[in-house]
Amino acid sequence: MSTWVGRTAAEIAAAVREKRVTPREVVAEHLARIAELDGRVGAFRTVRADAALAEADEVGARPDLAELPLAGVPVAVKDNLGVRGESTRNGSAATSDTPAAEDHVTVARLRAAGAVVVGLTNVPELCVFGTTEGVYGTARSPWDLTRTAGGSSGGSAAAVAAGLVPLALGNDGMGSLRIPAAACGLVTLKPGHGVVPADIGHGDWFGMSENGPLATTVEDLRLMLAVLAETAFPAPGERTPRRIAAAVRSPLAGVTVSEPFRTAVREAAGLLNGAGHTVRRAEPPYPLDLGLTALRHWTAGTAVDSAELDPARLAPRTRTHAAVGRRFVRSVRTGDARDRLRARLLPFLTEYDVMLTPALARRSPAAAPWHQRGWAANVAVNTASSPFTPVWNLTGWPAMSVPFGALPTGAPAAVQLVGRPGTEADLLAVAEDLERLRPWARTAPLS
Repeated sequence: MSTWVGRTAAEIAAAVREKRVTPREVVAEHLARIAELDGRVGAFRTVRADAALAEADEVGARPDLAELPLAGVPVAVKDNLGVRGESTRNGSAATSDTPAAEDHVTVARLRAAGAVVVGLTNVPELCVFGTTEGVYGTARSPWDLTRTAGGSSGGSAAAVAAGLVPLALGNDGMGSLRIPAAACGLVTLKPGHGVVPADIGHGDWFGMSENGPLATTVEDLRLMLAVLAETAFPAPGERTPRRIAAAVRSPLAGVTVSEPFRTAVREAAGLLNGAGHTVRRAEPPYPLDLGLTALRHWTAGTAVDSAELDPARLAPRTRTHAAVGRRFVRSVRTGDARDRLRARLLPFLTEYDVMLTPALARRSPAAAPWHQRGWAANVAVNTASSPFTPVWNLTGWPAMSVPFGALPTGAPAAVQLVGRPGTEADLLAVAEDLERLRPWARTAPLS
């Protein structure tokens, strides 16, 4: 039985720093786990087995080993961020297979902290949709292999939930961290704008996309976020009571929320209230045209990202998404829709310290060849399952997904925590309260 697979990143890094285990031993055990299970899970587009072992040896020989916060920790990287020496395919046959000359800044920060990149993870083409499948494979939730791992950081989430790595790097432009975290029973945080360097695609989807960590514990999340942001997010010395709004209404008109996710919010609210927070049922004033605003920005981002690619090599749903978005690029760049949305919602999130919502409206869609289906079907299934995430990319404010409760199948449900700008530490503290009050299973029972 493996010794280090299934351990937290904090545990692994401490053991490596104290020389109780070598980085090579840790990485080799995780590579063996990947070889055993990823054929079923579909997390990785490519695995860097030999390169990762060589890099693990380099970490073990570093003179500053005892100071590295992620010493010897295996990590996976979403395949839209550059990893030196590897191609960045972004889930598409239309992208170049030329190896990246440099690491993306977030990857460089992880490596500087002692982490070892074991592979690049599957994404939907150009990271557009909330399900992960395409020419490089299908990422499945390790909790239910018949369901998608979510998207677009689906491969990264599947890798962590299956115990293939303790941490993974992803990003979030319309929910692409929070959706797969909820589908796979993980904790994640989409930081507020400017907290972590972005540099994703061609303009970060107009500044809506943010890089962030996927983890199995809040401690690991906090650890990786501090490395990515080069800013400490220390755990609070004592618990601070906060005003929390519990909201269950879908931000998008006409989308219903299933009972397991409504129940998760009610039960989480009750626990937080009992722990000393002041929790009140309150719905924010979402505008009726929010869905149209989100669609314009979502499609326009894809239009920009695909502009230099051969459309004949893109999947039909991607081509249509980009074609729809081209008519909105100018108005998205010059319009004030996001400013108006912030002005409308800020008073609500000034009255409350944190908002608690469902992370999803229903369980994740089936793991199916969505890339071969029509654009309208993809938009419909994305909207029906994840209406709660896009608004916080439009505002640029921090938001988390936290495992809480269960679906009828036994797979995890999840709640979302949202805060105004600069409240990442508040969200982490509330997430830690939920973790303490209702601990979750860290990885899926795959064998």
